[in-house]
Amino acid sequence: MSQNKNALIRYKTIDKCLQNQYRQWTLEDLMEACSEALFEYEGKENSVSKRTTQLDIQLMRSEKLGYNAPIVVYDKKFYKYEDEDYSITDIPLTETDINVLTETVSMLKQFKDFSLFSDVSDILQRLEDKIYAEKSHSRPVIYLDKNENLKGLHFLDVLYQAIVKKMVVKLTYKSFKSREAQVLNFHPFILKEFNNRWFLVGKKKASLPIINLALDRIISIDFDFTLNHIEEDFDAESYYKDVIGVTVNEGLRTQKITIWIDRSNAPYVITKPFHHSQKIENENENGGIVISVELKINNEFERILLGFGECLKVIAPESLRKKMKDKFAKALLNYEKSV
Repeated sequence: MSQNKNALIRYKTIDKCLQNQYRQWTLEDLMEACSEALFEYEGKENSVSKRTTQLDIQLMRSEKLGYNAPIVVYDKKFYKYEDEDYSITDIPLTETDINVLTETVSMLKQFKDFSLFSDVSDILQRLEDKIYAEKSHSRPVIYLDKNENLKGLHFLDVLYQAIVKKMVVKLTYKSFKSREAQVLNFHPFILKEFNNRWFLVGKKKASLPIINLALDRIISIDFDFTLNHIEEDFDAESYYKDVIGVTVNEGLRTQKITIWIDRSNAPYVITKPFHHSQKIENENENGGIVISVELKINNEFERILLGFGECLKVIAPESLRKKMKDKFAKALLNYEKSV
């Protein structure tokens, strides 16, 4: 049992003792009560020392734990609460506590589609009720990026269970490029989120490369119990270390890409790097910077670059530079055409 949990058990035990005004409590009595409480939780002898109990009382009296417990000594021997109605469990929530709890509840509710969080749903409800009772009509101070209308989220838990239990799923899937939906067997390895979309990563067959399927393109899910799940030691950290997003072309090599960023956008790129490999190569006199990243170029990376518009320029490699130039030329043509 962790030391923090041991301490909490001792604090609650001392609190429970001092609430009992019909008995006189010496330091030795409190030590014994704490030892018995720890034995009840741990199932083994764990004698609490005099020094530990004294420190616990001192901490409970202080502001450090937020208790400010009115523990007094009378007759130079016995301990009690000066306020007979006091208890550490009745401490009102501070505004900071309420804000932290509000945002924590909001964050945990993002994972409501996973069954592993179903056991805490009632706890979240009670927390929300407590927060509302303490401070009604309060506005959140943290807003998380979410899309409640995103398709496929209801498949999250089914796929999670399939991965954990190593089951082969039979998917009815329709990609953006396909005219008709197709039914395929799939061996799922992980679920991955990127840019507020969820993807299922795995293989169709052991001999085929790893691919990702967007959950919002899945129509239905079944299971194929006649097939054994592919036994593969898939390391997601290693697999995705050279890319941004979810698209990994295993046939491509990692390249060094050099990019110029203008003065107005340089601080954003410095504080929020494109990739963990990002380095500043040069800082221009006009405030712009030249950076480099080493990764495998994919659609996600290209879209990020395009999003900076005229504020960014690819210097090298020439192939990516030309590709970006062609895309901007086509974009310009779209604006020159009448609507």
